[in-house]
Amino acid sequence: MTGTTTEVGERLRRPAGPRTLTLGETKLTYVPDGIGTLKARLWIPEPTDEFWAQHSEYLDEGGHLVTGNGGLLVEHGDRALLVDAGVGPLTMGPPENPFGTLRGGALLDSLGTLGRSPADIEAVAFTHLHVDHVGWAWHPAPDSDQPAFTGAEYLVAEPEWSQRQHAEAQGMGDMLKAMQPQVRTVADGQEIFPGVRVMLIPGHSAGHTAYVISAGGQRVIAFGDAFHSPIQISHPLWEVPADHNAEQAAALRHSLVLELAEPHTIGFGIHFADVPFGRVRVEDGRTVWRPTDA
Repeated sequence: MTGTTTEVGERLRRPAGPRTLTLGETKLTYVPDGIGTLKARLWIPEPTDEFWAQHSEYLDEGGHLVTGNGGLLVEHGDRALLVDAGVGPLTMGPPENPFGTLRGGALLDSLGTLGRSPADIEAVAFTHLHVDHVGWAWHPAPDSDQPAFTGAEYLVAEPEWSQRQHAEAQGMGDMLKAMQPQVRTVADGQEIFPGVRVMLIPGHSAGHTAYVISAGGQRVIAFGDAFHSPIQISHPLWEVPADHNAEQAAALRHSLVLELAEPHTIGFGIHFADVPFGRVRVEDGRTVWRPTDA
């Protein structure tokens, strides 16, 4: 990580503001929508209290993993794609969400700060159909009875959309109905935007999807909710109760860590606090997340 130990610890315990990488003719920007706080001992049950005491830099004062909520803006010339659409102007916590609290609402203002409006977004590509990734795709925009991205296609991997009953079972039926007229399903390996391809990585959800962005001699893997915290990069086999298929998700994390460690590869973790862009390095026999800010 760049910066002092104190600076690094602060970044792990706060959500990111906009952070941008420019790779050749492509610009990638994390677009914040809000903050999440996950109860670490519920979200990742395997680590002991002693472990967390030794790695307290990952936790806030309440013992929570701090996560960001938002989207990834991919710009190529005048064209713009958004990966995921945040929580929307909502707050969701216990008892509906026993793992912690999610807050959103800032994504449209964040886009404006970056010089973009929802009308500029030609498509919104979803990693999966969970509430904190589809928020602004269904929630009415301010002073409107329509969602913000009415002119955009909604790109969803075919296995995720065809198994949307799992999302409906989580109370998302009305949200998906609102999104459905704009949905176009996409397939593994398909190019959906210049240099952006679909990569199916099921486990967290039935059709969970990464997006691989090739630009400037680099490869960026936007891996959605395969990981929620940089601590998982060092411990990919820890199971997460919120995963649709815990065993499949853990195996996927293990293989994905190895892929992220390949040369010329950058990861993008949408929930990775204030370190959303990074590279996986092997140090002292273990894999670690090292943020990259340029």
